[in-house]
Amino acid sequence: MVRGEKDSDCPVESAVKVLSGKWKILILWELRETPKRFAELRRGVTGITEKMLIQQLKELEKDRIIHRKDFHEMPPKVEYSLTERGRKLKPVFDALWKWGREQIQESS
Repeated sequence: MVRGEKDSDCPVESAVKVLSGKWKILILWELRETPKRFAELRRGVTGITEKMLIQQLKELEKDRIIHRKDFHEMPPKVEYSLTERGRKLKPVFDALWKWGREQIQESS
């Protein structure tokens, strides 16, 4: 978006801006129940590169959907979790899971 340009008033467009991309919803799905460390997220989101995971986590943190907690210990320990704003997406995830399951069953 061009600096100074007005953001859209469309709620769907606003949501898509935050959640768009191949990986963000899958990352948030991994965080839906419990906080996870970087390596756990990397294992849980099949196919994502380390570089892409870092980028997506930074964007989700900037949009206040996830929280990054640094434990300041050696070896370094960082944990990611959903913020209150991110937890509000749980019903959306549940609906996506249900819809996806129906699609799989219908395709069988």
